[in-house]
Amino acid sequence: MNEKSDFRWGPATGVGSMPGGDAREAAKTVTGSFEGPEQGMPFLAELPVRGPGADMIGRTAGLLVDLYARVEPSGWRIGDRPGRDTKRARSWLGEDLDALEEFTQGYAGPVKVQAVGPWTLAAALELRNGQAALSDPGACRDLAGSLAEGLRAHLADVRRRLPGARIVLQLDEPSLIAVLRGQVKTASEYRTHRAVDRQLVESTLRDVLAAAAGDPVVVHSCAPDVPFALLRRAGADAISFDFSLLTERDDETIGEAVEGGTTLLAGVVPGVDGPLSDPAGSVMGVRTLWRRLGLNPGSLAESVVVTPSCGLAGASPAYARAALAHCARAARSLADNPE
Repeated sequence: MNEKSDFRWGPATGVGSMPGGDAREAAKTVTGSFEGPEQGMPFLAELPVRGPGADMIGRTAGLLVDLYARVEPSGWRIGDRPGRDTKRARSWLGEDLDALEEFTQGYAGPVKVQAVGPWTLAAALELRNGQAALSDPGACRDLAGSLAEGLRAHLADVRRRLPGARIVLQLDEPSLIAVLRGQVKTASEYRTHRAVDRQLVESTLRDVLAAAAGDPVVVHSCAPDVPFALLRRAGADAISFDFSLLTERDDETIGEAVEGGTTLLAGVVPGVDGPLSDPAGSVMGVRTLWRRLGLNPGSLAESVVVTPSCGLAGASPAYARAALAHCARAARSLADNPE
């Protein structure tokens, strides 16, 4: 098992998705935006504009072991055998990995890969009866086990391809709060699925995060009310979120997270085209939060990684490049002028 104590997060990174459908262009952008670990952490780009199988659910469904999914008019549905949708998802992932491998030759530093977490997957994937897997505790258990096994194989492949890199696993859990609160709608949309017990949510996440085999893990959610304490207990080393959705009622759990050594991936740069403020302005809210919490300003650069507020798939390619470069500049501003 790898030691995490010596791990250095890059000062900036992206969330995962990028615009366009060209894997090489995307890999060139995510590696060129962070020229070396001191500027930021490259990541395996996701290009959902290519269609089913390149979207976050389809891509992760392609990683599952002994479980397969296909596209139906209502969404992704678990099936009996791998079909063209599974093959397409695996083919695109291979293409993206080839491109990242090409542009990280000789690179030594952190590289992030993303997959959908077990609860968002359970809320999105349908069983044969058309209901979400979330409706069946046994199906949730099987899905989480299959995902963990698939992630172990995927991460082993990434480590082979990028031998000098330290791999970071990010689980995307945008539906987690809806799962915890019983807000995921049934197929009829007239009712909602029952809330899942918090301890079961936590233990399942812990089991899936363990697939990283000791490498650093981050959980991402761009929904409001991120459950910081639950994610920390489940084993997340870092938590990625949309900074604009924080409220002062999050202060206590964020303060505890930082003091407990959890890294914050703070989404402060807009994920869609628009004017970018000056770099110092982008991280002003982070500095204000630190002052409000009474935290040591000197810990800012070590505790915070600057990111876009969410994925960049809806942005133009030019803006996506500018946004990632802006994240790196904003992180530098935070390090140079923490107060």
